[in-house]
Amino acid sequence: MDISKYSIRDLLLTALKSEIEARDFYKSLAGTVENYFLKDRVLFLAAEEEKHRQAFEKMFRQQFPGQELVLPEKSPVPLPELKFEKETMPISEVFFVAMQAEKAAHDFYTAISGYFPSESEQHKLLLYIASMEMGHYHLLNLERENALRTEDFEVTLPMVHVGP
Repeated sequence: MDISKYSIRDLLLTALKSEIEARDFYKSLAGTVENYFLKDRVLFLAAEEEKHRQAFEKMFRQQFPGQELVLPEKSPVPLPELKFEKETMPISEVFFVAMQAEKAAHDFYTAISGYFPSESEQHKLLLYIASMEMGHYHLLNLERENALRTEDFEVTLPMVHVGP
């Protein structure tokens, strides 16, 4: 990912916005999930994204002391959007969309880490959060595979219950 044309300020604001959107996405998704175990995992992801938001906010305040933190309406750096159609989108597709966003976040945070000296706290934190995003990716992949196995059971075939 080429982020060279962006300032560190824009990159951190994008990271913050991305984490807020991811948190809100997972909270919204949890509201639609009936499976208790799956809901718990999705809420776990929402809580993780909130922790990342807090870390990026702290990093922003350290890098730009005294500056007001104002998030842009639209992210300056293009990243995949996290959204789904609640009624029509199979959960496996929702997970696939989320997986793409988690992978993009991993790549984005890894790229941002290059703006900081390799031994700095910021560099290490960015790489750590990037690795956590890949953990989210793998967790979502596991849940997607489970969903793909069970979604077939929810499909109704026409004429299957027609009697003699």
